[in-house]
Amino acid sequence: MKTLFVTGASQGMGFQICKQAIASGHRVYAVSRNIAPLKTLKGVNAFTLDISDESSTLEFSNRLMDQGVKIDALINNAGTLRNLPFESTTTADFEAIYKVNVFGLASVTRGLLPLIAPEGHVVNISSMGGIEKISKFPGLAAYSSSKAAVNILTELLAEEYKATGPSFNALALGAVQTEMLEQAFPGYKAPVTAEAMGAYILRFALEGQHLYNGKILPISMSTP
Repeated sequence: MKTLFVTGASQGMGFQICKQAIASGHRVYAVSRNIAPLKTLKGVNAFTLDISDESSTLEFSNRLMDQGVKIDALINNAGTLRNLPFESTTTADFEAIYKVNVFGLASVTRGLLPLIAPEGHVVNISSMGGIEKISKFPGLAAYSSSKAAVNILTELLAEEYKATGPSFNALALGAVQTEMLEQAFPGYKAPVTAEAMGAYILRFALEGQHLYNGKILPISMSTP
């Protein structure tokens, strides 16, 4: 049995990761701003947490540390997306996205690092839109640039912790049929379901560190 910590766990891929991990006999800690859906999953340790609030994230991490929680895999799945023409975006729009996708991810990782096993794995969920020289969707300047920041952060953390662990990798996903995608692109049908991608992410979180560290791995049937 492994212990996983999943952010953005109330819907989409995060929910599927939790559901499948529990079914496989693993221990799961899950956080989201809305944990009502997680209450349907028997055995999940679900907590309300807004990862963009750094003080709350630190307080939560300290509470887990006091409880002696040890983590084998951290899956930084939480993210937010807005589809807006660049000329219509404001600094506030960029800040709202970066607070979750970059700063929130960094806060969670920083707070939980003392709890993660040296041979453990931190998996950052990124996007094909954050990779250089790949076709981009218009309207995603803030989102895709935030994912590019996540990719570089992943590489930097892998280098900084290569002697002590844990391992750090990012999965740059293509389109996955989730509630967030539907909200940003109504009517668009992705070639991959949240259930299928959740299963892939779960396997990678538990095994990928044996072959990869500091890698940004494109996971997509299409471009972007």
